[in-house]
Amino acid sequence: MLITCAAYQDGKKIGDIDVSQIADYLSRPNCFVWVALRDPTVADLADMQRAFGLHPLAVEDAQVGHQRPKIEEYGDSLFAVLHMIEPDGGEFRVGELAVFAGRNYVLSVRSLAEKGFQDVRARCEREPELLRQGPGFVLYALMDAVVDRYFPLLEVLEDELDVIERRIFDPDGVPRQNIEALYSLKQRLMIMKHAVAPLLEGVSNLSGAHVPILCAGIGVYFRDVYDHLLRLNQTADSIRDTVATAISVNLSMITLQENETMKRLAAYAALLAIPTMIAGIYGMNFQYMPELKWHFGYAFSLLLMSGLDVYLFFRFKRARWL
Repeated sequence: MLITCAAYQDGKKIGDIDVSQIADYLSRPNCFVWVALRDPTVADLADMQRAFGLHPLAVEDAQVGHQRPKIEEYGDSLFAVLHMIEPDGGEFRVGELAVFAGRNYVLSVRSLAEKGFQDVRARCEREPELLRQGPGFVLYALMDAVVDRYFPLLEVLEDELDVIERRIFDPDGVPRQNIEALYSLKQRLMIMKHAVAPLLEGVSNLSGAHVPILCAGIGVYFRDVYDHLLRLNQTADSIRDTVATAISVNLSMITLQENETMKRLAAYAALLAIPTMIAGIYGMNFQYMPELKWHFGYAFSLLLMSGLDVYLFFRFKRARWL
């Protein structure tokens, strides 16, 4: 589906144009066309391929989807794939943004994602001096917008991790729920890692020694995107290590709780063992047993059993077994 098709010249918007007019504007000096598509059909991409002369392998990647984040160079044009991650209840929904950028065109293809880039287009149009840099700056603006949307998601994961960590040491906490929450958080964290880590090398190439012609003169902007990606990647690694530690601590807490339970059971078993042993001895019905015919024998045995149990009870209480 076509979202926007507009022409720009010398950093200023000429106006929205029809797809059939693209060829006319591509031939103008210092002019480029910016087209935005959402969930396009095969026919839509075929039209764009004919209009801009897109490389068939890049078109195939945009059409099939489910690509690894990457930045590829095809002659004097660039093809970038970025993951668009959006919260969906307690999970993350992963969409894609494919960007074709050439000398006089930019084509953005958004798939399986709700939030668009109208704010990015408005930002570019408010900065004609930068927009005069051409499609390279638009590519930067789109990538910068996608990367900036990752930060709030990581903050959500950090907040969830803080809550789970407090819950681990809560005496009334449920260890199984903590484990499930940690694994859910870890899965979403891996989605973030898969979106961020592969882009590091590609973006660094856009600001390194061998900058593509399309990005000449604006390498400092791509270096800013690279810095954001590096910070995101480091934060994700830190959260992942903390999650692993939290899982280990939670399992240790489960073991400690089991040990506490076993100690309590052992203590109660010891309290029952004393009267059971005494009653068992005198229940063997032998004829010659000490104090068998003593008048106070029954009361003494009860008193003895109670006294021993009271003594053991306080010993276990002092040892924190009860």
